[in-house]
Amino acid sequence: MMLPPKPSSRPDRVSLWRYLRLFRADILSAQPARLYRAWMAEFRTPFFRSYLCNDPQLIDLVLKLRPDDFPKSDRVREGLAPLLGNSVFVTNGEVWKRQRRIIDPAFEGGRLRDTFPAMWEASLAACDRLTMAAGQEIEIERQASHAAADVIFRTLFSIPIENEVAAEVFTRFREYQRSQPLLNLAAFLPVPRWMPRFHRRSTRRTAKAIRALITGLTAQRMQQIAAGTAPDDLASKIMTTADPVTGDCFGVEEMVDQVAIFFLAGHETSASALAWSLYLLATHPEAQERVAAEAASLGENPAFSDVSRLKFTRDVFREALRLYPPVPMMVRENACPETFRGRRVAPGAQVVISPWHVQRHERIWTDPDAFDPDRWQTAACRDAARAAWLPFSAGPRVCTGAGFAMIEGPLMLAALVRAFRFEPVPGRVPVPVAHLTVRASEGIWLRPLPRKDSASGRPPALRNP
Repeated sequence: MMLPPKPSSRPDRVSLWRYLRLFRADILSAQPARLYRAWMAEFRTPFFRSYLCNDPQLIDLVLKLRPDDFPKSDRVREGLAPLLGNSVFVTNGEVWKRQRRIIDPAFEGGRLRDTFPAMWEASLAACDRLTMAAGQEIEIERQASHAAADVIFRTLFSIPIENEVAAEVFTRFREYQRSQPLLNLAAFLPVPRWMPRFHRRSTRRTAKAIRALITGLTAQRMQQIAAGTAPDDLASKIMTTADPVTGDCFGVEEMVDQVAIFFLAGHETSASALAWSLYLLATHPEAQERVAAEAASLGENPAFSDVSRLKFTRDVFREALRLYPPVPMMVRENACPETFRGRRVAPGAQVVISPWHVQRHERIWTDPDAFDPDRWQTAACRDAARAAWLPFSAGPRVCTGAGFAMIEGPLMLAALVRAFRFEPVPGRVPVPVAHLTVRASEGIWLRPLPRKDSASGRPPALRNP
């Protein structure tokens, strides 16, 4: 059985400064191999302590049972502030609860059905773009980013990625991606809280440009709503939803904060999951042919209900999210004295939940490093998933777009694999690293080959000319 790649691990014992240098280069390879079998690990610095928790009972405590006692860490918030401002991703307490009351209705089941046509159009557009590179060695992460960004703009603002403003946001975001990790050293540096945090000039400049572009889109939509001419998309739904408790709606500035995280979470994480899914299928041809056969049943113009046919494709996507969770670690902070597995944890300590480690944990999963989509049809896997499958977090702070992602991912995967057969490029095995999300250090290189339709000779997922 061919095992998918994962980063090498450091020795169990290294100096603090050696660890920080490794961490700066890549969060994942900076961790020791023992974390794949440990229930908890303590990391000490001169100014604070971090506790990585793989124990499912501790994960439930932090994420599900007492989330108010474990708010998002301010150290992570400071690292993301230039782009995300006061978005729902970084807020806590009553501010966060108010934001979720306004945002959540836009992602309910009925609304997801309304977004399906835009998802399918974006899937077809991705196939059209890939046709230009058929037979060539291509970096599939870039293509996946383009496709995922297209979905966000079509569903949020009813504009395709070819729209001038959308294309500019996408370009700027790629610049931001290279300059700012999602989990940066601000979350783990051994420095006191009073010491100021600094951001690269390029990071601040790019974040400012992105927010200016999003502000223009948001202000324009506000005007359309006032004039009664706004399209019925996710942006309109969110901006016209009043908090049932306070009666307030989002203003332009607060909506810009939310759009920034929608774009980050909905584009960056979806692109990561799609790219790794395609790589896993390229290196497992039998699974790829099963997806292609399943996708062929969709027809030329599938309906929302047809997604239910993509059972194996959905399991492939789940397995890709297990092996390569887009957000590898989540950082919380305990607000009161705790005891974790017999250890006293003082208030203010960092509590790290690591989907990367717990989803490959040797005591929870069978063959944890293997790509096995069929595992999702077993009782053992379902039990493991309830305890330790966290690509969207869990509890009250579970990603509001989780349902959206679990429709978008399998649908785009099916469309692409129905149109193309993907092959790995010899000698270019991707090594996962954590930047904004879990990506490959030098990209994921594949060769897409068109699947010929017997009647037309054209890739079957492409629209008719």
